[in-house]
Amino acid sequence: MSRLFTVLQFVLGFILGIALLSGVAVGAAYFYLTSISEYPPKPTFSEEESSPTAETEQEQASSSGGTETEETTTAETSQETEEATEAEPESEPEPPEELPPEAYRARVTWSEGLSLRAEPSTNAERIGGIAFNAEIIILEESEDKQWQRVRVGESDREGWVKAGNVERVN
Repeated sequence: MSRLFTVLQFVLGFILGIALLSGVAVGAAYFYLTSISEYPPKPTFSEEESSPTAETEQEQASSSGGTETEETTTAETSQETEEATEAEPESEPEPPEELPPEAYRARVTWSEGLSLRAEPSTNAERIGGIAFNAEIIILEESEDKQWQRVRVGESDREGWVKAGNVERVN
């Protein structure tokens, strides 16, 4: 009878050992996979203009500990609007610039933004970046149709981006 209990203890210990090792392995795998599944932070390019939005200003005002009523905020906003309309006389919108033949306007559709390169190659020097949803001008395509030469907005900065990451804008 004692021999039966010894065998039963061995089997039970073996099963508990395997269960413990399996649990640790599953926990470690879960930890590893969740740590590598996070998206990296969105890149910021030095060429982007950083202007605080109204939401950011409101968040800063509320985080500074000051409490404002809705009436005060509305009064300040209407006062700023009146000052802006008085200070800026109405001007007609500027006509769009003339595009070179076969050039067209496009918008960046790649959510991470694009790298602007000096030459049409992934090994070429990176001369800047273009943010998601930024408007650019497509000047030409490379012979193999894998790259596009672009001009970035109004800055007259030109370079090459990988084709297929923009959408034509009319």
